[in-house]
Amino acid sequence: MNVLTLQWQDAGQIKIQKIHEKQPSKNPGTIRIGRDPVRCDIVLSHPTVSGLHVEIFFNAQQQRFLMKNLREQNPPLVDGQKLVQGEIPLREGSIIYLGQQLLKVTEISVPGGSTVPPTILTPPQPQATNPPPVPVAQPQVHPNYHQPTPPRQPQPQAAHHPVTPAVQQQPQPQGVYGLQCPRCKKLSSYQNLLLGCQHCGHSLQDALSVLVPPSH
Repeated sequence: MNVLTLQWQDAGQIKIQKIHEKQPSKNPGTIRIGRDPVRCDIVLSHPTVSGLHVEIFFNAQQQRFLMKNLREQNPPLVDGQKLVQGEIPLREGSIIYLGQQLLKVTEISVPGGSTVPPTILTPPQPQATNPPPVPVAQPQVHPNYHQPTPPRQPQPQAAHHPVTPAVQQQPQPQGVYGLQCPRCKKLSSYQNLLLGCQHCGHSLQDALSVLVPPSH
């Protein structure tokens, strides 16, 4: 059975979810991820995650799991690459950012897939016929002659320097996140999720999470 395993941290707890190729879901054939429990199979609580953010599904023709973006104004970041439209393949160790929520693909099991490249056989090449070697005359050395031994040179000592392992930093989304009010369409800080719109006071429970580029 083809299985992908996701891991993330929510409210200080590590959560793990396995995604099977044909498991029942609210949208048959895909597993949808977001903040809305009505439309999503995996629900994330972070306010920078969109209500319906992405979906993961298994492509039988390519024999691998793919991720598709469902929210162009809040694109996910997969292995440092922003996914605005279309699909992107996932691999073991893939790092995914939905808003500021980090998820990691810890394992992918595709028993029917093969990662071994095909072997190409080539016919044997005829060996070239080489002419017999020409004997080389060796110089005559007097039996009483002894070649002097050259003095031994001291070997330089290699300097030992401690090696510090490099820490790989995962890129994070650039920009500011805000919640778009359903009534006045203005942006409020996601910290106002429970307080309501800072412009008109309308509830932000159903507000859309929007990523605003730094230049705005």
